[in-house]
Amino acid sequence: MEISFIILQILKSWWWFFLPLLLFLLAKFFYFWWLRWEIWYKKNQWILLEIKPPAEVLKPFKAMEDLITSLWGVYDTPIWRESWCEGMLPSAPFWFSMEIASFGGEIHFYVRILDGWKNLFESAIYAHYPETEISVVEDYTKKVPQNIPNEKWDMEGYDYGYVGGRDYIYPIKTYSAFFEKEAEETKIMEEKRVDPLDSLLEALSELQSGEQFWFQIVADPILDRDIPFKTHGKEVVNRLAKRPEVKKPKPMWEEAAEILISGPPAEEKKEESLIAPELRLTPGEKEILQAVERKISKYNFKVWIRGIYLYKINEPRFANNKSILHTYFQHFSTEHLNAITFNRVTRTKIHYWLRKRRLYLRKRKQFRDYVERFPPYFPWNLNGNVPFVFDLIRYPKGLTKGKGIMVFSAEELASVFHFPPKITVPTMARVEAKKAGPPSGLPTE
Repeated sequence: MEISFIILQILKSWWWFFLPLLLFLLAKFFYFWWLRWEIWYKKNQWILLEIKPPAEVLKPFKAMEDLITSLWGVYDTPIWRESWCEGMLPSAPFWFSMEIASFGGEIHFYVRILDGWKNLFESAIYAHYPETEISVVEDYTKKVPQNIPNEKWDMEGYDYGYVGGRDYIYPIKTYSAFFEKEAEETKIMEEKRVDPLDSLLEALSELQSGEQFWFQIVADPILDRDIPFKTHGKEVVNRLAKRPEVKKPKPMWEEAAEILISGPPAEEKKEESLIAPELRLTPGEKEILQAVERKISKYNFKVWIRGIYLYKINEPRFANNKSILHTYFQHFSTEHLNAITFNRVTRTKIHYWLRKRRLYLRKRKQFRDYVERFPPYFPWNLNGNVPFVFDLIRYPKGLTKGKGIMVFSAEELASVFHFPPKITVPTMARVEAKKAGPPSGLPTE
């Protein structure tokens, strides 16, 4: 009773101090929401580029990795004026979306970017794949009713994240594991290159006329200050390599105080070994260590992945088509590194109370998030938009809980999304005839 009485008296006496603070936080939230999403975000014009690759790509997978690395250059961070006065988002929308869509078995590759980046993207793609055709097209997500699900259309949607909350610093299996090194470098014996993308394209080509499947990978460039992949990665490397922890020296006054209280510290026994810790690692431990070091040595991106399966209710379909991406991501999953699976919390499936209503609302949200290319749990996991205590973008602990935000290196992105070395699916849009080179009007600077 005494404690509650004291608290009540403090509130009575100091309400004039706490109330403005509370109102300020609420006002800040609504101000930023209005300025960022109603003013600044709507000023940005997005375009969709359709990419038609040649029927046969002889470039190694390294070319796609280099292409994605060059696109990291769109990274930018706002200064105080841009953030508070103009409404620029802290880390978005400097993202780009790489997409594959199948319309009744007809497959297309797309990239969605800001209009101002068109020349940058075209130059990067033509530099690596000069025989490619690129054109601005209407957004395919606008060609279906925008109120799905309705009486004619229904859908299934999945967000994807790391299996079991695994640490984002461990990479997935990359393209280097799918081919023989000599065949890749010398460009001979192409049949020895095993491309998991072939299985995805084959499954997408089997869709019926009343079915559509949309697949997007949204990538947002990051630095270590955005998500500490280098700092956290070095900690993991040191732990895996069994290196002794380097303790920071204590201030002199703190050491003196400890000596006065508990006396001089006892001498620590050092275990001497003629074999360095790195040499005592097993082959499996060495592979994990090398994979983590390889990931933190490259440019990294904040990534979210989503798949949408649309179908007409009264037309024939194969229900298991909704799981096409589940099978595809198994190619990149390993037990000792990382693995990708669907997010059970955001998938379009409800088990308990108010099932029909909640399922309808979840499908509407999944459809909207795909059309806008928003991350899962929007807006609760976009840094700086809401006063959310467990900020999934800032803290690695939030990233490891399967919340749909992943960290991919350029190598991992190139493994999941690239042009097939040889197009064997007849329904995929491609360039049939070879071209002399990219258009002459492209900027050189």
